[in-house]
Amino acid sequence: MKTAVLFWLVTASLLAQELPDIRTIPADLEVPALSAGPPAPGKRVKVGLHVLYLPTDWKPGAKMPVIVELAGNGGYTNKFGDVSTGLPEGSNLGYGLSAGRGFIWLCSPYLNEKGDAIAITWWGNPPTYDPQPTLKYLRETVKSVCRDYGGDESKVVLCGFSRGAIACNYLGLYDDETAKLWCGFLSYSHYDGVRTWPYPGSDRASALVRLQRLGNRPQFICGEGSNAQETEAYLRPLLPNADLTFLSTGFRNHNDAWTLRPSPVRDKAREWLRRVTAVAVRSE
Repeated sequence: MKTAVLFWLVTASLLAQELPDIRTIPADLEVPALSAGPPAPGKRVKVGLHVLYLPTDWKPGAKMPVIVELAGNGGYTNKFGDVSTGLPEGSNLGYGLSAGRGFIWLCSPYLNEKGDAIAITWWGNPPTYDPQPTLKYLRETVKSVCRDYGGDESKVVLCGFSRGAIACNYLGLYDDETAKLWCGFLSYSHYDGVRTWPYPGSDRASALVRLQRLGNRPQFICGEGSNAQETEAYLRPLLPNADLTFLSTGFRNHNDAWTLRPSPVRDKAREWLRRVTAVAVRSE
């Protein structure tokens, strides 16, 4: 078993080195800078501890689908120059997937155990990593965005990068109250239950309990190199008939800015997003 894991890691490392860097592809999108003042069409603003973007075609009273995004761990950098700050304002997936139109984009934080500051790494505080303050903030923020800005409660997609990809299930399916918020999930690089991590409940048995709350909702699972294929080998035997999509980004980078550049996988992710929000399927 250890030999097989080592072989996979070496193969994945070699594959990552052969794939192109995202910086070889010119970006066709730029995430808007944070603006002061209240939310408005085309503006990205800090509201409390979260970041909210209203699309350029947003209108008062209209219902729109919502992309809720969870960031990767902070303090991350690698030899390719990829960086993750761990902050909501550092996220890129939602803007790249929507191109700033048609979707409200909410970047929600992870909170410390007191619920009064952002957790840059994982959620809560070690060694307990209590997710409850983060879950409470997430639920309340999604509901307020739908209530105050016209988010369609039946068309809320949860997405995340790295820590956020794991959190799509770990937090998004943590309990029945949280799980019912979403119509679909997009996980970029990593997945709950594939590997163990420092927080309690990262083991496969615990992940399987959370996975039962998925129901018949779709998931788009992607990653650099062969990351998504590792997840597919884990997940397909558990959910052979589920609506699951597995794709490599085609880049070597552990960096959510790949969605700010044209690629076949971004096209497929956008098609998936349109399908999921056009026919919103939720598990009650």
